[in-house]
Amino acid sequence: MIYTWPSPAKINLFLYVNGTRLDGYHYIQTLFQFLEYNDTLKIIPNKTGTIKLFTKKRSLININNTIFCAAKLLKYKAFLHKNISSHNLGAKIFLKKRIPIGSGLGGGSSNAATTLIALNKLWNIRFTLPELANFGLEIGADVPFFVMGKTSIGEGIGEILHPIKQREKWYLVVYPNIHILTKKIFSSPELTQKNRKSIKKLLTSDFSNDFEPIVKKQFLKIKKIISILSIYAPSRITGTGSCIFSEFNNKKSAEKVFSFLPKNIYGFIAKSVNISSLHNILYKRKNMFY
Repeated sequence: MIYTWPSPAKINLFLYVNGTRLDGYHYIQTLFQFLEYNDTLKIIPNKTGTIKLFTKKRSLININNTIFCAAKLLKYKAFLHKNISSHNLGAKIFLKKRIPIGSGLGGGSSNAATTLIALNKLWNIRFTLPELANFGLEIGADVPFFVMGKTSIGEGIGEILHPIKQREKWYLVVYPNIHILTKKIFSSPELTQKNRKSIKKLLTSDFSNDFEPIVKKQFLKIKKIISILSIYAPSRITGTGSCIFSEFNNKKSAEKVFSFLPKNIYGFIAKSVNISSLHNILYKRKNMFY
């Protein structure tokens, strides 16, 4: 059985920090929004017991890659909870990378979620989506969102999800070719913390990102791009950066602004969706949910 699986990008329409936990993680409130833009994983299961990853970007083939982490974790959970030996759980995974690394678009977390869901099916382990989401939290705070597959407000460290329906819009996403370390930005002494708001107040207030002032101060190129884009449409960073997104009501407006940007600036235009492209595939393939 061979399937090709999408691994979608996300943006954070808002992101606020509410406090710090004893383990160093931060309490946040954010609005995760899916985009119709994704990496792709082609997965060929086998019984070798090993995971082999193939991709044009050789630097991604390392033990810290979230795809390896997710496969290894799923094998362990299969043995722990289902008494399934990991010796027969193997796969060849071919990654086509489109989502920039360190961009705030969630590529690594999305890759992990797609790996968990796909191998859960291909290996016939039969964990439920909530179970996979809980496992994914061991890899990263955003992984549960990608596993569950619906545009959501995230609380806690991002794992407490409240699915909502957002009006679908078009986004111009610009990548300034800067790789920002999330841990470094979260540990900034300049990071402010806000009181927690109700979901109703979150959705009726102007959206912003608590990390943006820090990122703009440290990376003047990002500050300049936001300044330029803000002339035409609401624009801000996603996550802790480095990507900047501008919001439009239609594709034509996004394309027009994109045409104004220098040709050496990388970017793309994508529509927002309330259900991830991965879950759209799941709904089309029968017997995906257990």
